[in-house]
Amino acid sequence: MKIRAIIHEAKEGGYWAEVPSIPGCATQGDSMEELLSNIREAVEGCLAIEVSPPFPDARSKEVEIAV
Repeated sequence: MKIRAIIHEAKEGGYWAEVPSIPGCATQGDSMEELLSNIREAVEGCLAIEVSPPFPDARSKEVEIAV
């Protein structure tokens, strides 16, 4: 999966990045290397969700959707 991040230079030094497609997903780093590591971790954290297996009853249908 490829996700676009926007990298900004911080006024205090270092960098910060945001991921427009994931609201609230942002991070910072003192160096570009640290920032890239942190943004990967931030994206993984923002996308990590626990999904319980469905328990359909006799009247339920299960479908797959692509987004």
